[in-house]
Amino acid sequence: MSPTAASATPRAASPTVLLAEDDRAIRHALERALTLEGYEVTAVADGVEAIAQAHRSAPDILVLDVMMPGIDGLQVCRVLRAEGDRTPILMLTALVETPDRIAGLDAGADDYVVKPFDVDEVFARLRALLRRTDGASSDDGRDASPEPDGQVAAAGLRMDPQARRAWRGERELELTRTEFDLLELLVRNAGIVLDHATIYDRIWGYDFGPGSKNLAVYVGYLRRKVDEPGAASLIHTVRGVGYVLRED
Repeated sequence: MSPTAASATPRAASPTVLLAEDDRAIRHALERALTLEGYEVTAVADGVEAIAQAHRSAPDILVLDVMMPGIDGLQVCRVLRAEGDRTPILMLTALVETPDRIAGLDAGADDYVVKPFDVDEVFARLRALLRRTDGASSDDGRDASPEPDGQVAAAGLRMDPQARRAWRGERELELTRTEFDLLELLVRNAGIVLDHATIYDRIWGYDFGPGSKNLAVYVGYLRRKVDEPGAASLIHTVRGVGYVLRED
């Protein structure tokens, strides 16, 4: 992990970060880098402390290591989500297999970074999560059908961006923050093939390069939630280009 911080502060008001990491060297290095980047950081060493601190001082965002002794990062995530806490959560994981990453999404995490990581990637993902928390959206909704109450709809999907709720037909979809934003981008551009770079820029604000599996993992997981038995898949892969939402 590179401790070098960028010079720009993420937002005018310093966002508060709760960092839970049991490895002292990583915790101290990341705490220092985040502080230099302009964040107000509270760093703890385990999941028990993380839950207690989250209850005491509602942070703007949480950064949780997956593998901690006692209560691990996944359990912390599950506890907070069960309590109705929707604070964005970024997971740090040394587990590189897709099922391990999906476990974090199942627990309610919004994004993840695989160790060893570059601190600039952590910054990029934190900025993207915080932008979405602020409700920023630059998409104009070209092919999606406008609904009278500000909702958007396409291909049998309906989304309420203000309430951050989504449905396929009458079935409501349980989506994490990142899943919702990805699906909204696809719905607003229904029928248009979005390349990988565009999706990375719109959702994460950072292109993680051709070797990254981050987008494929999210698309695969989103399909599991959106698709229905016996019905055609709505999210299609355009090999070598990107993804498109359409009904075949």
